[in-house]
Amino acid sequence: MLDEQQFKTRADQALNDLHRGLMHAGDQHGFESDTNSGALTIEFEDGTRFVVSPNSPVRQIWVSALMRSFKLDWEDARGAFVYPETGATLQDLTATVIAQQLGEPIAL
Repeated sequence: MLDEQQFKTRADQALNDLHRGLMHAGDQHGFESDTNSGALTIEFEDGTRFVVSPNSPVRQIWVSALMRSFKLDWEDARGAFVYPETGATLQDLTATVIAQQLGEPIAL
C-alpha cells in the first residue's frame, strides 16, 4: 500500500491529468470540469454532477457518477489508479461514465 505522501502525489497527478483531458473534451461535448479542495467536479448542461475525489485514509480515488460510487486502487504495474471490477483506469472509467451520461462516445 502507498504511504500517505506517495498516495497524495499520485492522486494529485492523476486528477491533474484527468482535468486537462476533461477541459478539452468538455469544449467539444458541452460539459464543464473544475477542481476545488482536491476534488474534481464534472457538471453537465442538465445539472447532473459527477465528482472525482481522493480518499486518503483508504488510498483510493472515488468516482461518484450515475448514482454509483466507483473505488479505484493504485496499481504499480500499470502506473495508474484502476477500478478492480473491470480493470479500467481512471481516465477510461471517467470517459465511459461521461459517454453514458451524454449518449455519445468521448475521448480523454
